[in-house]
Amino acid sequence: MTPNARVLARDILRQARAHQGFASELIDAQLQTTPLTAVERRLLTQLLLGTLRRQGSLDALLRPLIRRPLARVEPDVLDLLRLGAFQLLFLSHIPAHAAVNESVKLAAAIRPGAKGFVNGVLRRVAQLRTDEQTSSPAADALPLEKGIFRKLAQPLLPDPQQHPRAYLEQAFSQPRWLAERWLSRFGPQECFRLGFWFLDVPTLWVRVNRLKTDRDALLRRWQQAGIAAELGTHPQALRLAETHSVRDLPGYAEGWFVVQDESAMQVATLLAPPPGSRILDLCAAPGGKTTHLAELMDDTGEVLACDIDLHRLATVEQLAQRLGLRSIRTQLLEPNQSPPAGPFDAVLLDVPCSNTGVLGRRPEVRWRLQPKELPHLVKRQWQLLEVAIERVRPGGRIVYSTCSIEPEENQMLIDAFVRAHPEWQCQAAIEAIPGQPADGGFRALLQRSH
Repeated sequence: MTPNARVLARDILRQARAHQGFASELIDAQLQTTPLTAVERRLLTQLLLGTLRRQGSLDALLRPLIRRPLARVEPDVLDLLRLGAFQLLFLSHIPAHAAVNESVKLAAAIRPGAKGFVNGVLRRVAQLRTDEQTSSPAADALPLEKGIFRKLAQPLLPDPQQHPRAYLEQAFSQPRWLAERWLSRFGPQECFRLGFWFLDVPTLWVRVNRLKTDRDALLRRWQQAGIAAELGTHPQALRLAETHSVRDLPGYAEGWFVVQDESAMQVATLLAPPPGSRILDLCAAPGGKTTHLAELMDDTGEVLACDIDLHRLATVEQLAQRLGLRSIRTQLLEPNQSPPAGPFDAVLLDVPCSNTGVLGRRPEVRWRLQPKELPHLVKRQWQLLEVAIERVRPGGRIVYSTCSIEPEENQMLIDAFVRAHPEWQCQAAIEAIPGQPADGGFRALLQRSH
């Protein structure tokens, strides 16, 4: 079939399901080789990321409309049902007949006998939709965005008062174990707020390259091009009012900015390396924090960027080149290879984590992450901290950061670590709360006394 948004969404959804990469990266790679109009590019992103974010809700509404268990539906056909149901329930600008008919065409390409099945199920999904909206959760209320719910023709969801965990799982598309975990910590209302935040299209933030321009100059250039944006709290942050193709934004080719969430900008800022420092970035890819360190040091000294993934490490080099930074050196760490011994003035340790603070930006995480993985992640984070402290000079510093909101990976780990290593003190520990105003995460500044 001729490539279009729906065809590509189907193909990339299959790739994401096979763990061949994260959806946002797969979209970016596909768009570099497949020409699409701006409208089609936007639709592809909406379809793919929206379907992944809403998979739990879509399955909850599809399940009573299908006579056999979803596990017995052919995976490629189930992908089409999810894509079609997402269009019917969440994309108001797409007519119902178009969503159904285009899905049926795709089904024919998979297996001719699937056409009638897909057609019948999606027509029943279309009957669930109403145009009535409400601001209250209910068994017939499907979350849309920013606190607004769509009323359904039937109460197919759990009652949020009697079964808040099940409602979070089905209406807000959260894994059961995470819904249970967050309910015990935050309570229903905060969980509903987090649910809306993680379902919404993530805000597009950029960090202005302070060595090439400033926020006001970039803002003026964008305003002249009709691109709306506003200042963030961080002095290098701009928040765009709408999503855009980043490479098409004025200033991209000149290296005036890099895409980075505002909460992530605070990590290198907390380390605050003076010009001329020698910094080890132990888990550097894809390079947003690495390049921020170099900017803060006025591109003097050295940032040694290490990673275990050659492809992702190449993105660090490419980003540094686009931003015009020369103080960054990369080093691939082979399996069981130790990082350079140092000593370094400081280490940035942005550890592998559960990603629970960025579920909207990385929608597959909610389906891939399992609770049994948390102890293994914490063990790895502790090991990386042990590696980091061996490479810092007396009086040096470490910034430890995650994009998780789980205590075991954050404050609890840092508290335990400084108890085990009394020569290290925690100077600051800051939790970024999702939606206030950016992604969730954690950062801590540790200093060595001797």
